[in-house]
Amino acid sequence: MARLTQISPKAATGRARELLDMVEVKLGLVPNMTRAMANSPAVLDGYLQLSGALGRGVLPAGLREQLALAVAQANGCDYCVAAHSAVGRMIGLTSEQIRDSRLGTAVDPKADALVRFALKVLDARGGVADADLEEVRRAGFDDAAIAEAAANVALHVLTNYFNRLAGTDLDFPPAPALEPAPATAS
Repeated sequence: MARLTQISPKAATGRARELLDMVEVKLGLVPNMTRAMANSPAVLDGYLQLSGALGRGVLPAGLREQLALAVAQANGCDYCVAAHSAVGRMIGLTSEQIRDSRLGTAVDPKADALVRFALKVLDARGGVADADLEEVRRAGFDDAAIAEAAANVALHVLTNYFNRLAGTDLDFPPAPALEPAPATAS
């Protein structure tokens, strides 16, 4: 149940209304998270600015969604897991890729390295070891991608913590219970 008001775009005024209108134009809907963020136009604007900037970065959309899923699962944010599961499907991630991302892994070795690195950034609060940086570089990621991975972690910590605090009502289908990946025969 929502603990912060989820402002209707029609009831919003000033900068909050402008931002919610922009969200609706871009997405065709106004998710409850952005409605709750509209209580503070500064929060909503900051989220939209960082999210938009990262959307124009070097990491492709699918990989950004895999990072979002891994971080949301690690942070226990049901809203973000549901939202990014839905978005992931919309952009072409398979059910297996979504599940694996939630488990903190990926079948693709390059994606796996970045997902695992992002979770190390999260767990270590940025204080990863030199060996962790070298491992992700060996997987083929340059400093731009590494910087964006860290920024994606920060973006999703913001949304995860915000939604947990706000008690944001789900407006995406709930994510299925997380089942471990099937064991492979040796």
